[in-house]
Amino acid sequence: MPVALITGASRGIGAATARSFAAAGFDLLLIARSSQPFLDLAEELRALGRRVETLELDLADPTAIEPGIGELCGRGLVPTVVINNAGAAWTGPLAAMPLDRWQWLLQLNLTSVFQVCCAVVPLLRQQGGGLILNVSSHASRHAFPEWGAYCTSKAALASFSRCLAEEERAHGIRVGTLTLGSVNTPLWDSETVRSQFDRHAMLSADQAASALLYLAQQPSTQSVEDLTLMPAAGVF
Repeated sequence: MPVALITGASRGIGAATARSFAAAGFDLLLIARSSQPFLDLAEELRALGRRVETLELDLADPTAIEPGIGELCGRGLVPTVVINNAGAAWTGPLAAMPLDRWQWLLQLNLTSVFQVCCAVVPLLRQQGGGLILNVSSHASRHAFPEWGAYCTSKAALASFSRCLAEEERAHGIRVGTLTLGSVNTPLWDSETVRSQFDRHAMLSADQAASALLYLAQQPSTQSVEDLTLMPAAGVF
């Protein structure tokens, strides 16, 4: 039985991905900060006959990640697919960005992914391989004014993913990125984000989830190292 571990699973792309993978026959290890929608989602997916284990974890806390992942994966489900989806954004001039906000954003968008990978890679090696998918952004390749910290974090995530792929290839672990254009998710409603984009022209969370499922269903004999999905309307 395939098992997917998904971070940021309470809403947006994470919740849509959990539903998509459950419908495709995956059991689930779901991680999110505590919220009633997160618990409701787990019950919804269990009603489909899937085994669903949840972990309430704030990935902004670096001290909680390793023990949390260890406890979650110690419940009897070992992931075959790991999806690092959780993330955040902050808009404003780089030179005016408070240091604590910079560190918070890098922790969520980059360092927590590193920590999750460090926790799961030994498990994937033990079972002979697996797949890690890191959700990235076209901001990793382009410079957008007042999105500098976000661009930096996603560019570093893309580089991290390529390096991890090379190191783990011999262990049967494939690593790829889903590089997304603008997606209509609750991120745009965050207190740390200011934007006036037309959200109706953005990708939907379901479209992103479908792309992740497509990547997860590729045979183990091939690797899609990056898939770029953009709104037909172009770059926002």
